[in-house]
Formats: sequence, C-alpha cells, structure tokens
Amino acid sequence: MPAPHDRRLAVVGNPGNRRVTLFTQAVRAAGLPGPRVVPWIDVLRDGGADFAPEETVRLDSPGEDPEVDLLLRDAEDPARVEGSARWYARFTAAVGTLRGGARLDDPGDLAVLFDKRRCHAVLDAAGVPVPASPTSGPGAAPVRGWDDVRSLMRTHRIPRAFVKLAHGSSASGVLAVETGGGGRIRATTSVERTPDGALYNSLRVRRYERERDIAAIVDALAPDGLHLERWLPKASQRGRAADLRVVVVAGRATHAVVRTSRAPMTNLHLGGRRGDLDAVREAVETAGGRWTDVLQVCERAAACFPRTLCVGVDLLPAIGWRKVFVGEVNAFGDLLPGLTGLPGSGAEGADTYAAQVAVVLHGHGTHDPAAVTLGTAPHPHHP
Repeated sequence: MPAPHDRRLAVVGNPGNRRVTLFTQAVRAAGLPGPRVVPWIDVLRDGGADFAPEETVRLDSPGEDPEVDLLLRDAEDPARVEGSARWYARFTAAVGTLRGGARLDDPGDLAVLFDKRRCHAVLDAAGVPVPASPTSGPGAAPVRGWDDVRSLMRTHRIPRAFVKLAHGSSASGVLAVETGGGGRIRATTSVERTPDGALYNSLRVRRYERERDIAAIVDALAPDGLHLERWLPKASQRGRAADLRVVVVAGRATHAVVRTSRAPMTNLHLGGRRGDLDAVREAVETAGGRWTDVLQVCERAAACFPRTLCVGVDLLPAIGWRKVFVGEVNAFGDLLPGLTGLPGSGAEGADTYAAQVAVVLHGHGTHDPAAVTLGTAPHPHHP
C-alpha cells in the first residue's frame, strides 16, 4: 500500500453536503490533500466512474440531492415516500459501475444493508439479538398489503409491530402499529397521506386510528417491499423512550449517542433529542450488565459486514436496561456532528470521520479491533 503521505482519497457523494464536508475536513486535518469528490449525479449520468489504484474510495449517501433522488426514484418531489424499490435497484447498480481504487464500502455489504429483510436475516443467523420478524430468513412471508400485515401480526402473536419499507431510511414510510381489544388499532408515523392518496414524508409525527386509513398507506407502500418486526418496549430516560446509535469503525465501537423521544421513532429530525450517555452506562451497570457487553453486541452486528469500514448500529435497550437488541445496521450512519470518541475506544477527541481517516492511514485492511490502531488508548475489550 502507498505510504500515508502518498495516499489519495476520493469520495463519491453530493458536493457540499454535510457528510462530504465533514469527511473533507477530517482528511485535511490528517495532513492530506482534500479528497477528490465524484458527484453521484455524474456517476448516474455517465455510467460509472474510474479510480486510480492508489485511491482509497469512500461512498456517501446519494439521497440528499433532489436531482440525484429523481434519477434514482423517478419522484419529482423528494418528499414523496414511494419509489424506494426503484431507488435500491438503481443505487446498487450504480455502485457496481465504480471501477478501480480501494473501497471503504463493499457493494455486496451495501446490497444487504439497504434491504432490511436481508440485513435482519444475516444478523439473526449470526446470533445477534434482533426483534422477531416473520419477513426475514428461511420461510420469510411476503407482504403484499395490509391484509398480509394483519394476518402475520395475528399468526405470530405480535400485537405491536413496526412496518418498514424494506429499502427505506430516516424513518421514511415507517409505521408503528398497535392493536387492542375490540378491534382497536393505531399507527404512529411521519407519513402524510393526501386526499388523492399520495404519500409524503413529514417532519410531524401523526397518528392514524381508522383501519381503512392505515390499510391505504400500507397498500400503497407494499409494492416497494415491506419488512415487519415485533415492536419491543424500550427503556426510557427522563420519561422518554430511548435507544442508541453506535458507530463501529473497523470492528470497534467508537462513538455512541442516545436518542430519546415521546414517539416510537427516535430520529432526531422527527423531534428526537440527544440523551445522556453517562446515565445509560450507569443504568446498564445498575441493572447488573456491563457496558462493554453492550458495545460488543454492536461490534458483533458490524462483524456481519467485514468488508465495510464503518456502520451505524441502531441499538434498542429493553425496559430495565438488562437486554439490548439490534434494530438496524446503517451503511451511512456516521453523521453525528460534534460527537467525539468513547473513552477507551482509541478515538477519543476524534469525530466519526477523523476516526475513519485514522484507520485508512494506519490500519485499514483488517477489521480485528485488536489489530487496528485508532490512537494510543487500549481497546476496552482487548487490553
């Protein structure tokens, strides 16, 4: 491999967006020239892109540019929910047109990470704790519409379920469905349905309590592919439901943020708030657990994707903080501005992008946490 000062970095992304900007800053802070930015729009229009053998190539989310989104989904309005299956097919195909360079994101891993059904099945087969799901793994049930969702919830005794777009992100198209006695039903979602039946992502979480409205949304989303999983009651912090986004770089859990919300979805853009990580560690230990074990669950999830440098793991703590489950693993889950590395992670003082650049310069090529140098501090699991 080239010496660090000879190394060239490139990023495929949308120029000027926050992820690309933060990665560029991290590269320059490491003493390297800013990376060559290859716009997704050029990749999609020109049928691919070529990289020199000495270039290390990072992929970034293509979904933050309206023009790119139009090419991937055929959706004139980026706020529209529909079209995620088309997005997935075109995105994975576009990744396959990139030629040359050393990749930080593996095309095969990305194809799994962007299909919640496949990702759930891979995690489950590896023994990673995940919510029960009838739509992944051997014998996975198809979901052709609301009737299938209701049937699966009854058959598998799932009174509360998350219904998710198989290829969705950022809570797009997610419904948290609750059923009760007397035929009562409610769905909490950020999906707004217009009078003409079109579906839009909204920044306002809303509830639908008429089954025909819920059925109409699910039926409209079903052609894009749906994933169904048990809605597990989550632990709370200060009266708000809490979960964690844990970033794993080169096999090591380096960064973590607590997300809290009064709604089932804790996404920060939907009104979620950052919580107190020290309080989470204390709660886990008070319940008789070990914080290192919590991080190891995230590392086990990341190990299912060994050819991808960095993933963001959504970790769901059960009530009482005694158990944790992995909800999702995100290929582009590292956008946590202002967050520095966990104590003992080797990434102290570094944001998620600086941690990745450090691995590229000093240790990329292995995802064994004991063999990767992010800094001078010992890894908490590998003294």
